[in-house]
Amino acid sequence: MTRTGPVDAARWYVAATVAVAVLGTGWCVAYLTVGAGSEAIAYVFVPVGGALATASIRRLARGGAGRRFWRAVLLAMGAITIGYAWLAVDMITHAAEARTRSTPVPAAACVALGFLIAIWGLARVPVAATGGVERWRMVLDRTIAFLGCAAALWYVGPAPMLSAREPWSRQAILLVGLGFVVAVGAATKVSYIAGGPVDRVAMRLIAAGGGVPAGVVAVLAVQFGYIASVPAQAIVMPLAPVLLTLGVAAQGRADRGLRRDTGGAGVLLPYLAMVAVDVPLVAVAFGAPLRWPVRVALIAAVVVTALVTVRQYLAYRENARLLENTRVQEERLQYEVSHDGLTGLPNRALFRDRLAAALATAGPVSVLLVDLDDFKTVNDLLGHGVGDRLLVSVAGLLRAEAGDAGLPVRVGGDEFAVLLAGDGAGPEDLAGRLLAALSRPISEHRLLVQASIGIADAGPDATVDSVLLDADVAMHTAKQGGKARFMRYADGMREPVLAYMQLGGELRRALENDEFRVVYQPIMRLGDNRLVGVEALIRWHHPARGVVGPAEFIPAAERTGLIVPVGRFVLRETCRQAAAWLAEFGPDALKEAGLNVSARQLHDPDFVAEVASALADCGLPCERLVLEVTESAVLRGRQVSRALYELDRMGVRLALDDFGTGESSLSLLRAFPAAVIKLDKSFVDGIEIDDGRPAAADARKAVARAVIQLAHALGLDTVAEGVESAEQVAVLRDLGYTVGQGFHLAEPMTADGVSRLLARQQSGALHL
Repeated sequence: MTRTGPVDAARWYVAATVAVAVLGTGWCVAYLTVGAGSEAIAYVFVPVGGALATASIRRLARGGAGRRFWRAVLLAMGAITIGYAWLAVDMITHAAEARTRSTPVPAAACVALGFLIAIWGLARVPVAATGGVERWRMVLDRTIAFLGCAAALWYVGPAPMLSAREPWSRQAILLVGLGFVVAVGAATKVSYIAGGPVDRVAMRLIAAGGGVPAGVVAVLAVQFGYIASVPAQAIVMPLAPVLLTLGVAAQGRADRGLRRDTGGAGVLLPYLAMVAVDVPLVAVAFGAPLRWPVRVALIAAVVVTALVTVRQYLAYRENARLLENTRVQEERLQYEVSHDGLTGLPNRALFRDRLAAALATAGPVSVLLVDLDDFKTVNDLLGHGVGDRLLVSVAGLLRAEAGDAGLPVRVGGDEFAVLLAGDGAGPEDLAGRLLAALSRPISEHRLLVQASIGIADAGPDATVDSVLLDADVAMHTAKQGGKARFMRYADGMREPVLAYMQLGGELRRALENDEFRVVYQPIMRLGDNRLVGVEALIRWHHPARGVVGPAEFIPAAERTGLIVPVGRFVLRETCRQAAAWLAEFGPDALKEAGLNVSARQLHDPDFVAEVASALADCGLPCERLVLEVTESAVLRGRQVSRALYELDRMGVRLALDDFGTGESSLSLLRAFPAAVIKLDKSFVDGIEIDDGRPAAADARKAVARAVIQLAHALGLDTVAEGVESAEQVAVLRDLGYTVGQGFHLAEPMTADGVSRLLARQQSGALHL
């Protein structure tokens, strides 16, 4: 046989006491209609129901909330049940005298003791902690409530019993009075308890269990005399155990959190008590014969108290409405403060709070930091509206994949996070699912987006900042490793990544302190080594590290967006220097001055205007400026294409750098307004080598020959990059190349070095 749980047990006791009350009602109807049995049987139902109620209370007294209170109720109900059992035995033993027999003193004493214990238990339930004026207001409210309710119950109960033509026994009057005291005390107490373990609904049912049967019995007894004792004992009194078992069930539901106790009824109780006091006043005014002046005064008092009650109730409703509005506004403000307005996800502040709370527990904690790759391209090409919709879709994807196991957060911009606390899905599993989900088009615009994810686990001494830093380091490591991947933080990972991240601050300082310099690599004619142009290259003169090459800092400049001001500096310096050389050595001294332009610069809507401004300020003709772009930059969308065509219409010459290394080199020449093709160094290296394996050299020659033939067919100039030997020069000349650059021809040099080279060239003294 399986044991019943607390829910099933509570329902069983309620059903059992209801069954006893139904049996009592059925027997009473049979007795009053056909005279079934002796009236002494009416006294059996109360102790049977009381025993069931006592058993149900015993379960709460063992392990439920508010055990001290329920133990007092258990003692009280036990004593009352013993008293009524004593009365039932006495009545059955003296069945012939049941109509005239009074309640035995020992039975009445047991019941009275039970009521006193119940009053004592109610008095021990703590009320809301208050002080000062509020404490006295509560005392006043409780006094009004108690006296008002007591006056009404006195009028319908003990007062008529004391003044009845057939006087009632002292035991009966005492028990009815104590039942009313329990009812009034519980009703008053429940309105002022501060939540706590004792459930309000349970206490209200206890109040009803004491007051309702006592009131009904008193009214029946006064109105119908002794004949009312049979339905009172068989129908009315068994309702008390039913109400008590319902109270036990209510406490059980509250203990399991199935019902939230809202409270607030204490505000209305004094007004209800005022209404209750008016009941006997109205009865007196229209009952006993009184002179009209007295009757008018009583009616006026009733009307005044009723109006005051209505007025106070309206004020209470208005205050309650204002408080509810304030609560709703506070909740809305709290939500707005702690959540992202665009995606609805928790924001960084709430994320830090939840992470701190998770670290305070002993369970495992992991953080996934998710950064969308190249998200700025979406904003630049498609607009911020499309970018916002994409962020909303990513947020929905995070919610779906994280589920109940994780807390998805928008940290800021295109950066998200997921907090995993407790034993659930592993962070690697979640990261893998996120990357797989992002590999499919999302949002209403069906966009493909990638993300780099950093994972960090909280160690025993971890802090909020240390966990977030570890996740950030792991995320940047994933980005440096090629993006669209996840990386878990490991010891030793922080130093190189932090150094890379610190480059951004140092680059900004370098711009402010004028630490960048421009050097120029000559572009030479292969036939006579005569300078025809220069390519501008940037160097960083670091105060501690010395000269830093672009390979070390350009990626950081791209990532931080500082490539735009750095590129602006190179553009203006190149234009200024080229114009100075033309002014000093004449228009035939230098055909062109070129510089590299990144995709990030071309995405800048002000870039074309910047070029036009630099040319105008320096007085450099547009055709003397060459802007070199890579194949990957050309493929970056409509904004880049628009900027390139505007530059071409201005007369600025465009060069396709590193030609031949991309996937769409040939098709680019149809869509890109190029004027110059620069053969990539990889096709020049080893072009002259004959090591018995002619296939490799022949392949390079074939590519170089195809490029020069294509350029001639399209009317484009060509430049061979990375020329490092005289043998390479010879092979390139045989293939038809006339211009090249590389260390063999000339190394990068300062502007003064180019000036000296131009001077020697102009004087005919150049001998290489």
